[in-house]
Amino acid sequence: QVQLVESGGGLVQPGGSLRLSCAASGIIFSAYAMGWYRQAPGKQREMVAHITRDGVTNYADSVKGRFTISRANVQNTVYLQMNSLKPEDTAVYYCNARRSSYSPFWGQGTQVTVSS
Repeated sequence: QVQLVESGGGLVQPGGSLRLSCAASGIIFSAYAMGWYRQAPGKQREMVAHITRDGVTNYADSVKGRFTISRANVQNTVYLQMNSLKPEDTAVYYCNARRSSYSPFWGQGTQVTVSS
């Protein structure tokens, strides 16, 4: 049974930082590209950051220079370090695992709220 479990969300003031974690089980983690997506109320889910099996990263323009995605294959975990947070970063953040010829997997999401 595949599980992606996100953690690390919460309430933070503008300019603050959070670190999200996504622990994967039931998959060969090193064979999957991993991503973080977010969905704000009334908006479509959007890609935030992506990291390939080989560690190549890609970011949405809105988070470049503020967010960093990384992975630890030994721990089967992907991280999203979020700095200089803005109110518009408020959303539910979802972890995604993707591999060619396989169905993608999603976590249950973790709420991030940026507010003073």
